[in-house]
This record gives sequence, structure tokens and C-alpha cells, in this order.
Amino acid sequence: MNPEARQEARQAERQAVERLERAVRAAEHALIEYEIAVETFRVEVDNFSRLHEQRLGPLYGRIEELDVLIAEAVAARTGDPEDVRRARSARAGFLPMPAVEELYQGWMDAGGLPSEAVAMLTGQRVRPPERVRPSERVRRLYRELVRAAHPDLAQEDAERERREEFMTRVNKAYADGDEELLVALTEEWAAGPPDPAEREALRAEELYARLEWLARRKEMLSQVAADLEASAVGSMLKLAHDDPDGLLEEIAQGLRAKIAEREARLAELVAPMGGTDWAGRTAQPGQVEQPGQV
Repeated sequence: MNPEARQEARQAERQAVERLERAVRAAEHALIEYEIAVETFRVEVDNFSRLHEQRLGPLYGRIEELDVLIAEAVAARTGDPEDVRRARSARAGFLPMPAVEELYQGWMDAGGLPSEAVAMLTGQRVRPPERVRPSERVRRLYRELVRAAHPDLAQEDAERERREEFMTRVNKAYADGDEELLVALTEEWAAGPPDPAEREALRAEELYARLEWLARRKEMLSQVAADLEASAVGSMLKLAHDDPDGLLEEIAQGLRAKIAEREARLAELVAPMGGTDWAGRTAQPGQVEQPGQV
């Protein structure tokens, strides 16, 4: 290939790399905006869940308690074995509501995201490191690479930039305790810097890999968003997108109305029972004996 044709080929390669760089930057910016949207919705879902538990949990608990008391009052009034069975079953099933954190335990972190999603968003591994201090060989390889490739040893800006990019890879490999990668990086450094044509090819490979990673990350975020929207809380938030706090108050009002109805029903069942209960014992006004108690 004559010099002019070689120059044209290199120019075409540089232009292709520049197009890839623009595509990567556009994809990164688009992903950031999408991630912001997903994260803000996740925070709203998490906040709604917690406020739902704090504000409405006691109301739901009171309704369940009143249902148990009503069943016991009916059994006390009728003495019917089937009513007694229902009352006992209701009492046995009356359990406190678990906290949101307990519901998330084992498959979500404190922030409400699966560990795989956190790892992909932050660059951290899903599992913690196996040991605090890497092996002796890993530490030796790391020290040798730092001594050879430290950016402060560079005399020119381009070389400093190359060393900084290389050391970023070295530091991550050391943090991960990845001995094989450190060996590969040692061999790469010993081979010296690539020529311009090879450097362009390597840069193109890096950019293609970056685009693939961005696509996988977008797919993961899309799944997170879909799961949030499909959840019970997410569905409620979509119904009250403009005023989720108003939705909580509306639900609370409905629950208070149900509580009032049940309290009135319980009062009707208990009030006339000033004589004896279903077991023939004296019942105090406003007090309900549980079936089966002695």
C-alpha cells in the first residue's frame, strides 16, 4: 500500500472511531437520563411503601383486630360450634404486619434494589471479596505494575493519559484480587505501547464493548422499571401520579370508615350481653371473652 493510500485508510479508521465515540457519548447521556427516571420512581415506590406501612399499617391492624373481636362476640352470643371455630381460627390468624425491611430481606438491599442491579450500577461485585488482603502474588504484581506504569513517570501529556487509563485497569484488577488479569496487564505493559493503527483498532474494540455494556445496563434498568411498575405500590402510584400523598389520605379515610363500622357492629354485639357469655360466665359490658378461655 502506497503512503497516500495508507494515510487515507488511517483517516477512515480515525473517522470511524470518532463516530463510535459520539455514539457512545449519546448512549451514555441517554442512559443517565433513563437511570434518573428509574431511580426517582424507585424512591417514590420505596417512600410510598414505608409511609403506607407507617400511616396505614395501624389502621389495617385495627380492622383485623376488630374482625377477630366481632367473630368472638358472635361466638359468645350464639354458642354455635361453627361460630366458635371461626372465632378461634380468626384469633389464630391474627398476626402483626411485617415491616417493609422484613419483606425485602434476602432479595433486596436497604435501598430497594436487587444486588445484581446494584453491582451493575456501581461497578462493584455482587459478592463481597473472599479476603481482606489479596494474595502475596497479587500484591507483588500490583506493586511492580505501579512502579513501572505510574503516570508521574510520563514526560508527555499523551503518555501520562495512557498511563492513567492503564492504572485505572490495574487498580480495579487489584481491588478484585484478579491475579489472571494482573498477569495479562503485566504482559501488555511489557509489550509497550501499540502503534497508531493498532491503537485505533483497540480503541474501536473498547468502544464497541462499551456500547454493548450500555445496552445490557439499559436492559437491566428496563427490567427494574417494569418490576416497579408491576408491583402493587407501583400500580397505585400510576393511578395517583399527580398526588400520591393524597392517595394515602384517601385510603386512610376509607379505612377509618371501615373501622367505625366494625366498632359499631362490635358494640351492638357486646352491649346486650350484660348477663352471661356463651360459656355461661358473667360478661362485663364492653368486654368480650375469647371462645375457649377459662
